[in-house]
Amino acid sequence: MYEQCSDQPAQLLASGSGRRLGPSTVAGARSFHRLIVMRYGSSLWLTCLVTTCSLAGSGEASAQEAGQAPPPAIAPFDAAQAKLHQKAWADHLGTAVESTNSIGMKFVLIPPGEFMMGSPESEAGRGDSETQRRVTIASPFSLGVHELTQSQYEQVMGINPSRFNVENYPVERVSWDVAVAFCEKLSALPEEVAAGRVYRLPTEEEWEYACRAGSTTEYSFGDDEKNLGRYAWFNGNSRSTTQAVGKKLPNDWGLYDMHGNVWEWCSDRAGDYPKGAVTDPVGPSTGSVRVVRGGSWNNDAADCRTADHLMLDPTFRSNNLGFRLALSSLSVHSPEAKPVK
Repeated sequence: MYEQCSDQPAQLLASGSGRRLGPSTVAGARSFHRLIVMRYGSSLWLTCLVTTCSLAGSGEASAQEAGQAPPPAIAPFDAAQAKLHQKAWADHLGTAVESTNSIGMKFVLIPPGEFMMGSPESEAGRGDSETQRRVTIASPFSLGVHELTQSQYEQVMGINPSRFNVENYPVERVSWDVAVAFCEKLSALPEEVAAGRVYRLPTEEEWEYACRAGSTTEYSFGDDEKNLGRYAWFNGNSRSTTQAVGKKLPNDWGLYDMHGNVWEWCSDRAGDYPKGAVTDPVGPSTGSVRVVRGGSWNNDAADCRTADHLMLDPTFRSNNLGFRLALSSLSVHSPEAKPVK
C-alpha cells in the first residue's frame, strides 16, 4: 500500500493515487495529506508516514502538523498496523510503548480507537448477551502485558491467596473487592505516586478492545479454535492447573494470556448493553454484580472467545479467577481512576 520514504519530499508516494510529491509541490503537502486521510480513513501507518517523513523544508506545513494527535485505531487492522498505531501514539504522548513500574510489572500502551464489540449471530458458542455495538475508546491507556502474578500481588499485599502456589503463575482466588484494594494500595506506593501512575481494573469495553487488537474474529488470532493452544491455557492443554504467564503467543498489541489461564475482573457492573454506538462506556451506575472476561484453564475453547463474559458477585473467589491492571496517567482520562491522596 505504500513505499518507504526517505528524508526527501520527492520520495513520498501514495500508491492509490500514483502521485509523487516533488520539490515543486511541497507547498501542497497539506492537501495531499488530507487526500490520504479521506481515501484510507483510519490507516494510521499512511498518515504517520506523511506526517513523520521529513517535510521540514516546507516550514509552515511541518509547524502546522506538529502536536496534532495521530488518528485513532479503527478496526479492523493487522499486526503491523497495530504496532504503528502504538508507536505513533507513544511518540505523540512522549512516552514508550512498553513501560515497567516499581514492582516490575510491564505495561503496553493501547491507543484510542473504535471497534465492534460483541459477536455476530453466526458465531459458534455465542451467548444471548453478546449483541454487537460500535464502541469508541476515546483516550489512550496502558494495560498489563501479563495477568497479575502471585509474586507481584504478594509484594503489595503481603499474602498470597492462590491455590496453585507458584510465584510466576497468575494470582487467583481474588475477589473484585480485593482486586480494587490492590489497585489502590499499589497506586499509593511512593514510587507510583511520584510517577503519577494510577492503577485500576479495565472497563469491559477496554478489555475487549485490547483483546481484539484490531481483529473481528472469534479469537484475537482468528476463528479456528484449533489454534487456541498456541495462545491460551484452557482445558485442552492446561493439565488442570494455571500456568506461568507469558508462555503462549501474544496478541497484536503485545498482550499475553488474554484468552485462558484465569478469568479477569473488569471494573463494570453487569447489566444490559447499549444498543447503539457508545463512547467510553463504564457500565450501569447501579447494581453489585461485576463482569469477568477471557476464560480460564478449566474452560472449553468457546468460553475463551473474545466476546464471552460471565457475571459474578464481587465477593466471589475461585482458583480460575484473577485480574490484569490498567494504568492511567493523572493527565489521561480514566474511568473510575482517582488520584491517591
